[in-house]
Amino acid sequence: MKITQLVLLAALAAPAAHAVEYRTVLPKQSTIHFEFRQMGVPVKGGFKRFTTEMAFDPAKPEAARAQIEIDLASIDAGSPEADDESAGKLWFNRSAYPKATFVSSQVRALGNNRYEMRGTLTLKGKSREMTVSVTYVPGKNASIFDGSFVLKRLDFGIGEGMWADVSTVADEVQVRFRIAATGTY
Repeated sequence: MKITQLVLLAALAAPAAHAVEYRTVLPKQSTIHFEFRQMGVPVKGGFKRFTTEMAFDPAKPEAARAQIEIDLASIDAGSPEADDESAGKLWFNRSAYPKATFVSSQVRALGNNRYEMRGTLTLKGKSREMTVSVTYVPGKNASIFDGSFVLKRLDFGIGEGMWADVSTVADEVQVRFRIAATGTY
């Protein structure tokens, strides 16, 4: 093999030898949304304020970690009345539990930039193990981590009393998030 071929081969292999680790989250490009059914009608909403800390290297996904903290007062449930109602004791009880947190404990590669992230979600003083599906989309200026999971609201005591009737408000809440992040080599 000629020297020029070796240099070219080394240059092509160099980027793979230096993996990227994503740690810098871009809050303005990141979102958390949810959807549930109320009396059979889909209701969409989201949270405007949350913080994310993460470390992810696609070459070593098993070493990844993530923590998301959501300010529950930043809810957008579709109307000011719904936002106010969510603050009460029957729903989030925000005066006692102003934040929700998710802390990862394990990440497993599934192939094709798909991952399974396990961790603990703490909401309204209750902690439950969750499995979250995440897709990693590498990008030039930022990479995207799209994830989703189904939250069973009654497992956390969300929507108690008259709201516990799942024919009025469904127990399953589809949660979707998009985290934009930049990495370093």
